[in-house]
Amino acid sequence: MAGWAIGIDIGGTFTDIVALDYGASALHSLKVLTTHGDPAEGVAEGVRRIVATCGIGPKDVTRIVHATTLFTNALIERRGCRTGLLVTRGFKDVIEIGHERKYDLYDLQIEAAPALVERRLRAEIGARMDARGTEIAPVDPRETIAAVGELVREGIESLAVCLLHAYASDAHERQVAAILREAYPGLAITLSSEVAPVVREFERMSTTSANAYIKPLASRYLDNLQRRLRDLGLRADILMMLSNGGLSHLGEARRVPIELLESGPAAGAISAACYSARDRQPDLLAFDMGGTTAKLCLVENGQPSIAFGFEAARQKRFAEGSGLPIRITTIDLIEIGAGGGSIASQDALGLLKVGPQSAGSEPGPVCYGRGGDRPTVTDANLLLGYLNPDYFAGGTMSIDADLSAAAIGALGDALGHRAMDVAWGIHDIVAENMAGAARVHVAERGRDPRDFVLLCTGGGGPLHSYYVAQKIGVRTIICPPAAGVASAYGLLVAPARADRSRTVNVRPASDSLEDLERAYADLEGQALESLRPLDAAFGPATVRRGADGRYAGQGFSLTVDLPAGPYAGAGADKGDAVRQALLRAFESAYREKFGRTPPDVPIELLNLRVSATAPPRQQLAHADMKTGGDIAPAGRRQVYFRESAGFVDTPVYKRDTLHPGFDRAGPMLIEDEGSTLVVGPRGHVRQLPSGNLIVTIQEQQA
Repeated sequence: MAGWAIGIDIGGTFTDIVALDYGASALHSLKVLTTHGDPAEGVAEGVRRIVATCGIGPKDVTRIVHATTLFTNALIERRGCRTGLLVTRGFKDVIEIGHERKYDLYDLQIEAAPALVERRLRAEIGARMDARGTEIAPVDPRETIAAVGELVREGIESLAVCLLHAYASDAHERQVAAILREAYPGLAITLSSEVAPVVREFERMSTTSANAYIKPLASRYLDNLQRRLRDLGLRADILMMLSNGGLSHLGEARRVPIELLESGPAAGAISAACYSARDRQPDLLAFDMGGTTAKLCLVENGQPSIAFGFEAARQKRFAEGSGLPIRITTIDLIEIGAGGGSIASQDALGLLKVGPQSAGSEPGPVCYGRGGDRPTVTDANLLLGYLNPDYFAGGTMSIDADLSAAAIGALGDALGHRAMDVAWGIHDIVAENMAGAARVHVAERGRDPRDFVLLCTGGGGPLHSYYVAQKIGVRTIICPPAAGVASAYGLLVAPARADRSRTVNVRPASDSLEDLERAYADLEGQALESLRPLDAAFGPATVRRGADGRYAGQGFSLTVDLPAGPYAGAGADKGDAVRQALLRAFESAYREKFGRTPPDVPIELLNLRVSATAPPRQQLAHADMKTGGDIAPAGRRQVYFRESAGFVDTPVYKRDTLHPGFDRAGPMLIEDEGSTLVVGPRGHVRQLPSGNLIVTIQEQQA
């Protein structure tokens, strides 16, 4: 069945809209400035324009998929709702005590990330479970109503409920929720047993509080978005990209908005894996650079790396422990404040500094002419000749090089350097910032960046990939079609996905396999039930099992994949064989990570994990492009390259005129509506039948 699908990705500077025509196997895209006061306004305007431009009938739109950084920004900027916290008596300060570890040992001015819930908005009740989920003290309805009543009178909109050992038994939290929904029907309630049913009190409380903090904001935004799209005549269900790289329905997003925090970057990693699969490039560094931030993700064997927690709103960007721990399944990536809108300035030592502050879309870079007066990376790229002022964002907006020259010239006067030297310095510093982050990210995972191919996406990825790749030792770059809107495209090729987890404490060598199988079957049922509303558009679903395991006595665990079930009953012929398979799976992963295993120490499975995924039933039919004849440049302009120590008369090609067989040595620029690929003198470009451009960088001559 033909039709259209629309993908919407809200970034810090631009909102990207893509429309996928399944009948014609064609992709259309549009960039509009993000409207920070009301992000749904920019979305509605962009959708209205692309629907009109492509002549799309509202009834022909079968799917709308959305990703946003709105909720991440709400945590960082502390713009969530007034939130309360209900805990077991004696535990209301856990959220501030944390681990009592300094993330920077020698910083005397160190500050921990402030708690989302201030102390006077935390309440305690006497209900209590032990670590096995056995009741010690019951829930007292009158005590519960009275405790939360004081918080309601303080004006809370949302409540996080995090009772002791709720991962072992959620009975008390569910009783509390039932009592409070009857007593305070307008209060948004988040239960830790629904959001993060795993051990470690601080992480569980932090995740639950963060979900409660953004829950009313998420509901209002999603309701507003749905209303605006309905006003345009669109009746298709809205799906949301989750941080795990999968899609979910709107109801799940309203219930657990914390799972949306990394939705935009996750979509970029999914699109990178999809693009590279066509040319059998399974191992990638997916480099996505937009107007506000740059992201990098390791893709191995065609799959983006997955993590089961990250830190939001860090006090120091690369300092582990300086942020709010969030226990959700997420694409494992590193993100830094390096984008087109990153502001260049003189630091306290009189040196050039770029970012992490960003001009965003309001007022934006100086060249936008919207009131910005501080030079940015985009201004530098314009002066260096990398950007076409008449074709910026596909010609949908004009930019002024004279404004950029004046702003960078003023900064150059302060630094004592020529404007053009400052412009190159800005470009080079951003590349070094990203390369430095990439080196750390890859090395921490035991990999060598020289073994990977760099795939660049986003408006800034193709602009900066040539020099970033050289700094980290990568010699091959892939620039896919429509690279500037790759995250929005990733929304339309992503599967539906649901992840569920639960804390147990099982020794697979000796404990009951029947109990283990029942726990997994329960998690699989929850995950599949979450996907059931999407059965018409996605399927069939497959389920994978994993666990956080450790050797007895260890303080932390390692997440590993486990064999498919069942582990007991029908299909499990021999218990000993199942036990050995579980032990081998953990030992193999442990040996790969640490090189050896300790002798004669029993293995424990601490947290069980289940992932259910269902691919789209309707997918874009990819056809190889036809080979064509010789291609002439669309124009030429003066472009700065470091290797040439100055400006070079450089050919400029239009991406939509290229075809397989295009094979040229640099330097050159290749422009499309969403980005510009910069290829320096040492680069060589060829286009594959898939539409991917392959840039090979020659070794520098001695």
